[in-house]
Amino acid sequence: MIVSGDDALAHRLAAELRGVYGEQVTLVVPPAQRSVRPPVVGRTRATALFDRVSAAVNRAAGNGDPGNARTTEPPGTERVLEAAELTEPVLSDAGVERAAALALVYDDDETNIRAALTARRLNPRIRLVLRLYNRRLGQHIEALLDQASALAAAGEGEDTGGFDASTTVLSDADTAAPALAATAVAGTSKVVQTDGLMLRAVERPPPAPGEVADPGLCTLALLSTTASDPAGADGSESSGAQGPRLLPDERAIAAATGRGTVVLETVSYSGPSSPPGRSVVPFGSLMSRRLRWSFVGLVACVIGLAVASMIVTRDHPLHATYLTLLDLFAINDPAIGRPMGEQLLQLLTGLVGLLLLPVLLAAVLEALGTFRSGSALRRPPRGLSGHVVLLGVGKIGTRVLARLRELHIPVVCIEADPEARGLALARRLRVPVVLGDVTQEGVLEAAKIHRAHALLALTSADTTNLEAALYARTVQPELRVVLRLYDDDFATAVYRTLRAAHPGALTRSRSVSHLAAPAFAGAMMGRQILGAIPVERRVLLFAALDVGGHAQLEGRTVGEAFRAGAWRVLALDTDPRPASSSRSPSSPSSPRSPRSSSGLVWDLPSTYVLRAEDRVVLAATRRGLAELLGRRARERAGA
Repeated sequence: MIVSGDDALAHRLAAELRGVYGEQVTLVVPPAQRSVRPPVVGRTRATALFDRVSAAVNRAAGNGDPGNARTTEPPGTERVLEAAELTEPVLSDAGVERAAALALVYDDDETNIRAALTARRLNPRIRLVLRLYNRRLGQHIEALLDQASALAAAGEGEDTGGFDASTTVLSDADTAAPALAATAVAGTSKVVQTDGLMLRAVERPPPAPGEVADPGLCTLALLSTTASDPAGADGSESSGAQGPRLLPDERAIAAATGRGTVVLETVSYSGPSSPPGRSVVPFGSLMSRRLRWSFVGLVACVIGLAVASMIVTRDHPLHATYLTLLDLFAINDPAIGRPMGEQLLQLLTGLVGLLLLPVLLAAVLEALGTFRSGSALRRPPRGLSGHVVLLGVGKIGTRVLARLRELHIPVVCIEADPEARGLALARRLRVPVVLGDVTQEGVLEAAKIHRAHALLALTSADTTNLEAALYARTVQPELRVVLRLYDDDFATAVYRTLRAAHPGALTRSRSVSHLAAPAFAGAMMGRQILGAIPVERRVLLFAALDVGGHAQLEGRTVGEAFRAGAWRVLALDTDPRPASSSRSPSSPSSPRSPRSSSGLVWDLPSTYVLRAEDRVVLAATRRGLAELLGRRARERAGA
């Protein structure tokens, strides 16, 4: 396996493949002295010359490295190459011609695309996993690279079914956004969604003495025994027996006392959300409150004058109203020679008409101003409360904002950069935004943090996120806080300290790379990871895979295939497949459960026998999924 990137995701993905899946990994990263790379576009000839000189120096030193890579091989199964740019010589030195999979996880989309095109040309058989933020571009690139692989195999006269040279495009932002959004909202289920499939999981407190916990559709995890203890375990994999237990069996659930649970509460189909339409200015915002009351007063005066005209002239109500309006707009004949009452009414009506002119002018000006500012950023309304304050609308924050709005959760954004990519989405969704540095006094107050329900600090700076969280806790000690932190050790220390200082408030520290790495690793192993649900500081994965070739699943019942702490079959994909045409819905072994519009059957009986042609959705731990995938890969290699 080859992993190439320039941030934490590359290192965490390499560790995931090496430590969980037991794969040999070559990690390609920028040199330490040039960790901040210049953009690929417009690279100068001087940079290329520098790379050639570096390569010549390395060869002269006896390293034998082609290109501009410098090799470091620490003990273990990981090899590290340092390269300023992922060129063809660097890929060759990394062994791309012999590699099974290549992950390109640079933060820049163009860098990943260039390297993918080069790698596909060097090895049409390699499985590619790309990190791209642009979804539409990712779909086109995926189809293009798969087509190039098929054409190369056809040109060599090989059967394309003999190897897996697929291309998978993933986004760390899309993978982590559901978990981040769900963590910030009390009572809202943790959500995994892809292609219309929605899985919901919810935390439930420990049952009272004498009560039995509701397992929902199934129990996914038992929470830590020290979840309410400030000095307890942090919920990571190193927490031991006191930490969370993923995918427990019925005996462990029955024996667990004082532990909360994470259960699969509802499973439903949700079609792709429609793109947000053009923002419509509400009618009530066209005029201010004072102007609306002025109009109400003038209308009341006109009605009173019409009634008075009807009484004085003894005329028909419609005709009296018509004459009143003529007098109001000064287009009626003067009431010369008419009774005194009619003359007074005409004068009063003309006076009301004069008062109406400035009110109409003010209404026009206010409406024009409202429409002109309709495309501007909204300010938080005065009475806003119970909302989520989202700090940072970059790549991650933009996806989280979209997720929160899909769940109909009120949001106020804080952003220091007026050109941030998420501001366009906030403007289109009419989400209130506060522009300013959160470390400056008054910015969090402008976002109504004292009445907020949760704070999501998702900037790329750990210190900024931590400072915002600490200040928000001084304003509202019971505030729910979710921090995005880069360093895992730092995140653990912050988590423990904040939990000890505020035991009554919920604190969560999340790393985007920690949430996204399992999905990228699963894609490199050739499997589709639907998503990840965080359980304290551990991760539970949801994957879709074919039963055929997995001895742990094929020929076993659903109950027999369940392995506590490793994996559990949740659903069966009943979409028509050529290989599954032999199984009819009326077969005795077919599940009797209702199916959703996505073709997935959820409440499978434990006696249902899994066949090779079945495709299932399962929940698995990282090591459990590695055992399923790794064993099959080694069996193929041995064959």
